[in-house]
Amino acid sequence: MISITRSQLIDQPTYFFLYYLALSDLCYTSTVTPKLVTDLLKERNTISHTGCLTQLFALHFFGGIEVFILTAMAYDRYVAICRPLHSAVIMSRPKCTAMVAACCSGAFLHSFAQGLLITTLPFCGPSEMDHYICDVFPLLELACTDTHRAGILVVANSGMMGLVVFVVVMLSYMLILCTVGACPVESRRKALSMCSSHVMVVALFFVPVLFIYIRPAPTFPEDKVFALFYTIIAPMFNPLIYTLWNREMKGSVRKICCQKSFLIGRRLL
Repeated sequence: MISITRSQLIDQPTYFFLYYLALSDLCYTSTVTPKLVTDLLKERNTISHTGCLTQLFALHFFGGIEVFILTAMAYDRYVAICRPLHSAVIMSRPKCTAMVAACCSGAFLHSFAQGLLITTLPFCGPSEMDHYICDVFPLLELACTDTHRAGILVVANSGMMGLVVFVVVMLSYMLILCTVGACPVESRRKALSMCSSHVMVVALFFVPVLFIYIRPAPTFPEDKVFALFYTIIAPMFNPLIYTLWNREMKGSVRKICCQKSFLIGRRLL
């Protein structure tokens, strides 16, 4: 985030969205990791009802922002490669800002619906949840009522949202592949290198999300492993993938580090 804001990369739509993706990653994993680390140091792990609902809302809010930001980045790649002459108009700064605002609004509505669904369910006192985060399906198992309809609503909200977004992103890259197929080899190689990192991030995030939210079934022990991918591993690897596979980002990071080293050297002198 510092490398993007301290350079001219922030003026490009790709890095403008990448900045907000990194910000959502930071907030998203912060809703899970601190509590997880402190729980590993305790024999008995507890969380209040209010704290659990707060974590649930924050988890789906920042996760929803990440999902929609990844979609906006796929659309930006499509415009840059398939409609290069119109990209400056289509992806202008006001429109990019409006897209980020729409991502936040859509994520808020998604998270509010999930929280409202859980608050309407009755819970019969102290309960034990076989998970390290307060997610929807583990909480449904603690409710003192039939949650079959609630499970279907969760699939309609989270599962279908993730599936539709995933299909849209994949369609955009299919169109990109059809477009670059008629380009020269050098242009084709550059376009594919620009998109490969984004495809890897999308796969790393969406595959475990779809595995968990596309089925209205009880939670499995494997769900905790898959949840690690989209709550901790994917946000951790996103900056590395986009930095190590991007020449401009590597140059910006190197420039920022050199400036910091020069300033430290001057202070020591």
